Amino acid sequence: MTQERDQNRLKADQPDRAIDTPSSRRRWRLSRRGFLIGLGAAGAGLAVGAYFGKPALNLFVAESLANSEPADNSFMMLPDDPPLWLEVLPDSRFKLSLVKVEMGQGVHTSIAQIAVEELGIGWDDLVVQQADTTSALVDTFGTGGSFSVAASYDALRRAAAGMRALLQREAAEVLSQPHSTLRVAGRGFAAADNPERRVDFHALAVAITDWELPADDELYLKPVDAFTVIGQSIPRIDIPDKVTGRAVYGYDMRLPDMLYGAVARPPTLEAKLVGASPGAAERIEGVERFVIDLENGFAGVVAKTRSAAWSAVKAMQTEWDEGHLWQQEEIDALIEPEGSGGITVQREGNTGRVLAQGQTITAAYYSPFAVQAPLEAPAALADVQGDKVHVWVSTQFQERARGQIAEALEVDASNVRVVPTYLGGGFGSKLDSRVAIEAARLSRAAGAPVHVGWDRAEALRHGYLRPPTKNILSGALDDKGRIVAIEHRQGSGDVAFSFMPAFMTYLMGADFGATSGARIEYDVPHRTVTAWRQTLPVWTGWWRGLGLFPNTFALESFIDELAASAGADPLQFRLDHLPDSSRGTRMRAVLEAVADLSGWRTPPPAGRARGIACHISNTMVAEVAEISVDESSGKVTVHDVACAVDCGLVVNGDGARAQIEGNVMWGVGSTLIEQAYVEDGQLNLNNFESYPLLTMRDSPHVRSVLVDNGGETPYGMGEPPIAPVGAAIANAFAAATGKRIRTLPMTPARVLEALAARPSA
Repeated sequence: MTQERDQNRLKADQPDRAIDTPSSRRRWRLSRRGFLIGLGAAGAGLAVGAYFGKPALNLFVAESLANSEPADNSFMMLPDDPPLWLEVLPDSRFKLSLVKVEMGQGVHTSIAQIAVEELGIGWDDLVVQQADTTSALVDTFGTGGSFSVAASYDALRRAAAGMRALLQREAAEVLSQPHSTLRVAGRGFAAADNPERRVDFHALAVAITDWELPADDELYLKPVDAFTVIGQSIPRIDIPDKVTGRAVYGYDMRLPDMLYGAVARPPTLEAKLVGASPGAAERIEGVERFVIDLENGFAGVVAKTRSAAWSAVKAMQTEWDEGHLWQQEEIDALIEPEGSGGITVQREGNTGRVLAQGQTITAAYYSPFAVQAPLEAPAALADVQGDKVHVWVSTQFQERARGQIAEALEVDASNVRVVPTYLGGGFGSKLDSRVAIEAARLSRAAGAPVHVGWDRAEALRHGYLRPPTKNILSGALDDKGRIVAIEHRQGSGDVAFSFMPAFMTYLMGADFGATSGARIEYDVPHRTVTAWRQTLPVWTGWWRGLGLFPNTFALESFIDELAASAGADPLQFRLDHLPDSSRGTRMRAVLEAVADLSGWRTPPPAGRARGIACHISNTMVAEVAEISVDESSGKVTVHDVACAVDCGLVVNGDGARAQIEGNVMWGVGSTLIEQAYVEDGQLNLNNFESYPLLTMRDSPHVRSVLVDNGGETPYGMGEPPIAPVGAAIANAFAAATGKRIRTLPMTPARVLEALAARPSA
């Protein structure tokens, strides 16, 4: 323990506890994640905008992002240098450092499979280590967006193949053998015709001084048909530690002489801290220090136990300017997709003219606020000693956390080390770095390591939410029952833009996170998608799938309504409107696969109905939900969900199917029960009694099939399967009852209201 820490602790032990009141003003720092997204289109886009104006610029960027190749992850900037990824240990095993974090999705296993495949070693000869911000392998994107495996795939294959080639070249020198005659044997290379002539990997690694990746013509990458590890359902490497309790999450982190911190939270959405003092909290046993910074709206406490910290922060005397007390009706009025300010993100043909000429079908759909609700609430442990900062935290983006901690403490980022722990779920919520900043500020004040762990109410009420979304769709059919025009107007709050600088929001115009899933990918000659972005009083941001769930709910429900108007089978109607392209061909295979899996062309069991929906993007998803409706109680039961997915090359089949199952369960819960709303300036969230989640009792049977398109590259798998769930259930409800629910969640009250609106027999 340093002398400075001893002195600070002595001060904290005095009867008059210290109150820190720093006056420095926080400055915003541009994150590399925000800068890199879409940057490749910026140069050409600005040129288009300068010539044609901002609407053309926004449309250009939206189209560029939508039409990007599925394997083009160059903006994530993962290098392929072998020593950045791999190290040869003294026992000749390999250590693989991963910047992508493990939050329950199994990516450490899938990424490890890529390395083992190209190294040619045994599965037990690889050790996986989570990299922190001291690693030379820097992740400028974070863990999210279903990109972890896809972004790592090419770079790691090349790095592993390069490592193998460098070691094999050195082995050829040591063994005086042509390198082509050498084979991996255990933890080294051996001559193919004489296995006794061998050398271990570590001995070779020690002798190599130049770790530059070999030239492309010297770099042998295995062909897909030779894979023996990629494509196998290898058990997850994180499970043993999680089962035995050895896994360390953010909430589990401990250091000697560690203290606990808590921070006062605003009572309303717009509340500003205008006054604070220890008050009655001074008398609580175990309290060590109060930290009050009115200029930055911060009031916290450090104590010997977590319970003392929580009790003390509640007992502090705080004064707030509560601001406007928002109601949900006011927020809903903000997201109306109408008036000025709409940004066109897709335009083909002349939709307005065609819709004006014929009879149109129009429908409006609404999805509410929703939270991520991961199993583990935000937690971090910080140890600040002078200008050196060491933080362990549950984070999806350690580089972003590092920059924000450095900014808050006004230290150089090179002095901040952020170590990601295991995450008990994230789903976008743990891109928020506030818990790490809070722990660091309190640690600096206390002169000791401080752990901050939010409780469930804090996590629900003070994180960011999925914004509410209103979609209005209008369409027209020709006399043959084909769609000739669709207009999609979408209104929502920020998702990606909450984390991006102003110049990027100007460049894009529409928040690509909020509009995810809003594009019309069917073969419709006249189609327009326009988005209205609103800044809401509730902080909104990343949620699983971003806008995929609410927008696909609206679009795929509307496609079913058009099919009904045309008198067409919903499956065949979709098949008839697929584009004549590679995407259309892949989507056709997925739709046919889910039709076979679900028994779509056979009658459902008595008392049940089926609905179908799909999502067309780089990863193709189609789902069929089989439901029943209790017309006396209004309860909707989802019995079965069949899902077909084409996610490109499958690295780990069990992992992919687990992602499907998790997405379906979450989608069912979001369709039937999940909603948050604002009342009197507060979110109506306290714990799971106010925000219930789907339970095992109400979980459907989930069946899945992974459709092989013969591709050689993995796409995304973490989020796409959530997209069609809501629409598939809503379409099944319409098939079962003859009525449609266009507002989520489909609560018993809404079901009974819809049933009551049916014409009497």
